[in-house]
Amino acid sequence: MTETPLRIVLADDERMVRTALRVILSAEPDLEVVGEAATGAEAVSVVREVRPDVVLMDVRMPEVDGIRATEQILRTQPDPPRIVVVTTFENDAYVYEALRAGASGFLLKRADADALVQAVRLVARSDSLLFPAAVRALAAEHARTTATPPAPWVARLTGRESEVLRLMAAGLTNAEIAARMEVGAATVKTHVAAVLAKTGARDRTQAVIAAYEAGFMKTS
Repeated sequence: MTETPLRIVLADDERMVRTALRVILSAEPDLEVVGEAATGAEAVSVVREVRPDVVLMDVRMPEVDGIRATEQILRTQPDPPRIVVVTTFENDAYVYEALRAGASGFLLKRADADALVQAVRLVARSDSLLFPAAVRALAAEHARTTATPPAPWVARLTGRESEVLRLMAAGLTNAEIAARMEVGAATVKTHVAAVLAKTGARDRTQAVIAAYEAGFMKTS
């Protein structure tokens, strides 16, 4: 039976960028571009209409920027899509704000075609972090410069859950975590689910951000 292609929406105020992304993604049999938007407000509307699996969201757009659009989509859509922020600079403060708003990762505009395709697949699968080193660097820098109160969920993590969270932050997949901890894949899935529930995170990226902001990673 043929697998249903991943449905993708492109949100960028530059038509040429959207066209280039569409050409690259549409060449893959497991990916399908189902909508486009030139502003953040349009992105919210298009997502509501076509219900994609993944949104590639430019950070800086007119009317409503990518950060606010990400917030609105995740707050208002039932079973919302994974959102990948598309940006020029990986250390841009806007990128971290978008991740905090709920984006599952980010993609550099200079990324090549293979990286783009793999990023979409990775985020849809949600089995690892997209660009883990950069996500960690952004989260660590924010935690260093911003004082936040202790999070009660830290004390509720079991030893195994704490270990899994640290390995998630390192960018390991479930299979890699299972091999490192010498446990079965099903056990790792259970631990990951518990970590997401206790941190109140929607996905791995949000869990890692929560870990840094709660000071959890300082003990790792």
